[in-house]
Amino acid sequence: MSNPFKKTLGNIPYTAEFYWLLRRTGKPPVSGYSLDKLKTHLPQWVNQARQLQQPSNGKRIFIFTMLPYWVEQTIMLALSLAVLGYEVSLGYLPYAHWKKPVERFDARRQNAYMREVLKSLNSMVNLIPLLGAGQSALPEALSAKLSAATYRDVQYSLLREEVDVDSELYQLRLKRNQTHAGAMLKLLESQRPDVVIVPNGSMLEFGITFDVAQLLDIQTITYEFGEQSERVWMAHNDDVMRQDTSEMWQACKNVPLRNDEWTRVKDFFSTRQGGGLWENFSRRWQGTASRGGDRARTDLGLDSRSIVLLPTNVLGDSLTLGRQIFSESMTEWLVRTIEYFWERKNVQFVIRVHPGESIGWGPSVYEILNEKFHEFPENIHLLPAEAKVNTYDLVKTADLGLVFTTTVGMEMAMSGLPVIVTGQTHYRNKGFTLDAETWDSYFEMLDNVLNSPEKAHPSREQVEAAWTYAYRFFFEYPRPFPWHVQYFWSDVEKWTLERVFSEEGMSMFGETFRSFAGDPIAWKPVMRDQ
Repeated sequence: MSNPFKKTLGNIPYTAEFYWLLRRTGKPPVSGYSLDKLKTHLPQWVNQARQLQQPSNGKRIFIFTMLPYWVEQTIMLALSLAVLGYEVSLGYLPYAHWKKPVERFDARRQNAYMREVLKSLNSMVNLIPLLGAGQSALPEALSAKLSAATYRDVQYSLLREEVDVDSELYQLRLKRNQTHAGAMLKLLESQRPDVVIVPNGSMLEFGITFDVAQLLDIQTITYEFGEQSERVWMAHNDDVMRQDTSEMWQACKNVPLRNDEWTRVKDFFSTRQGGGLWENFSRRWQGTASRGGDRARTDLGLDSRSIVLLPTNVLGDSLTLGRQIFSESMTEWLVRTIEYFWERKNVQFVIRVHPGESIGWGPSVYEILNEKFHEFPENIHLLPAEAKVNTYDLVKTADLGLVFTTTVGMEMAMSGLPVIVTGQTHYRNKGFTLDAETWDSYFEMLDNVLNSPEKAHPSREQVEAAWTYAYRFFFEYPRPFPWHVQYFWSDVEKWTLERVFSEEGMSMFGETFRSFAGDPIAWKPVMRDQ
């Protein structure tokens, strides 16, 4: 069907839906958005849920979803909360992609396809298609956030910090964000659920949903998944991607680790630094095995002068975007720091570009910095993502660490290095790093550490605090949860609804489900004998 004809039909009521019925093949009309596997399994899940369902408790929960992988995951979450007696509504959009335009005619056909796939869910969950939903006028407080949200969406989509606000992608994201904000505002104003649950809560329509719910003062739960299976990050009335660990640390910082916990965290970081896999973690943090600090010095031609190590973040990562405190961006901070070390020939400055950039699609920090400087003096070493060097070998050679938000900063503090933190990261202001608030304070910290390095090293108590924090962050901040979005289909085979709602499953996951429904997240480490 030609695009002009589609555009015309897309604005005529019921044409797309009739066309879908007429040509129905059971397949998705939009490429890249098949829910065939879900369609096969969903009736069975619903039947299981009905048999397990507990009496209604009257609490109303709204969940927003979009994109095929999140649709699958949120449906299982919605079913689980319905089993526990909550009145659950699931609002959804039919978009297959967040950065590709789609004809309205095709979006409506995809909406019809989704309605057919999800129809068996209606007996347990109230389904709310959001495409073409009614709109409320946006208050200034919400409209004011849309430009920044859209800018961040485009940064995320392109994996770059500088974007063109006149580009087609920016205009697409702005239009979708405006439309979704109006639809969510009208829906949540009329329904007034007790709790809103939204994946991520930072980017795209997920972030807009969070903003609207917060504007209406509705308790909002955001969640996301890291590299651990059977674990989920959660936040109440906050963007989970901000990883605000302050409540956890306040509750746990004075609770010493037990001997078995010390053993566990040491084993974990030993494996992490060596480039191996550990327990339920799925990611290798290093592509190059450790060969020791001395070998790293030799390979990079480093001499006896002091070494400052700066490991970068991935450009466009949702854990990086919007985390600047005094700089305009991570790139500006990198440029000004390079300029600082340009004339300090008595110091060797090593910039380690994040190894993860080698699998990205956007510009590399390595490329951007080479374009800005063309060449570097002999004391500055810029290592590309694919450099055959283990980052933790570089840590062993360093005298000072500089970080934006990367977790390597926490690990350098654990190794006894002074670390200056310049971005808003979860381990900032936890007592074991140097936390810059302004450009002046940042450069003053640099001067002080380089002039008197012996005074800057963290104390034994601070190093121990860093290890304690690392244990809490990796092993207690992620809550137990059965279905990881990345491993969803293997997880649902292992953790069926019957098993999740058995005594075994509820002892593991019950508290997390209650937190999804609005109960406080408990940070209560158990005091035990050493």
